[in-house]
Parts: sequence; structure tokens; C-alpha cells
Amino acid sequence: MLYWALVFFVVAILAALFGFGGIAAGAASIAQILFFIFLVLFVISLIVGLVRRGGGSTVRL
Repeated sequence: MLYWALVFFVVAILAALFGFGGIAAGAASIAQILFFIFLVLFVISLIVGLVRRGGGSTVRL
């Protein structure tokens, strides 16, 4: 999903350089939505990973 966010970001930059405002705004909004979805999934997977490992704060003797 990060790949698609980067693709839409590049499309938005190129469209902005050529002056296509509507296309640039559309691609930028799609890239922003995909970025936030990726960020939420990353945080969820990080929390799940820490819970499965026991948080990493337990010391075994």
C-alpha cells in the first residue's frame, strides 16, 4: 500500500509541474488516504507484535 501512496504522490508532483490542478489534487488526496491507512495498519501490527511477544518487559530467570 505504501507503493501506491508513493505512485500517487509522484503523479501529483508531475501533474502539478504541468499545471493540471484537478489531477494533482485528486492524486494527492488518494496518496494521503493511502498513507494514513498504511500508518494505521503499521501501528496495529506493531501493537499486535508487542502483545504476542509479551511486551518485551518480562525477565526470565
